[in-house]
Amino acid sequence: MRARKPTAEPVRVLIADDHRLFAEALEAILQMDERIEVVGQASDGEEAVELARKLGPDLVLMDVSMPVLDGFEATREIRSASEDVRVLMLTGSNSRADVDRSREAGASGYVTKDRIASELIASIVEVTRRRLP
Repeated sequence: MRARKPTAEPVRVLIADDHRLFAEALEAILQMDERIEVVGQASDGEEAVELARKLGPDLVLMDVSMPVLDGFEATREIRSASEDVRVLMLTGSNSRADVDRSREAGASGYVTKDRIASELIASIVEVTRRRLP
């Protein structure tokens, strides 16, 4: 059963996480809401940057700990290529340093993986409705 009928175009989301099963679980969660369309998956930071340029998502769900380019550097590159793309960082850590590094890299928000089931969709909707600085 899909949630609410959309009133606008769905938010186009790119998932960037090096754990394939976790990325697939994220996609399954997101596909339950018609306000969200998953446009792709990246398994490392470099691929996330390439797919963000190619697919033009509204939002990238970015794992902090990624191979090739970590989530912070990939976020910097994505945001420098397109100021319109928002990045929501995903991590298993609740470290203040990671939150600060995420903001410095240009991320619009931060969700810990233990809170994904309860907060992810609301965070995506909130972040994509907010104006960028």
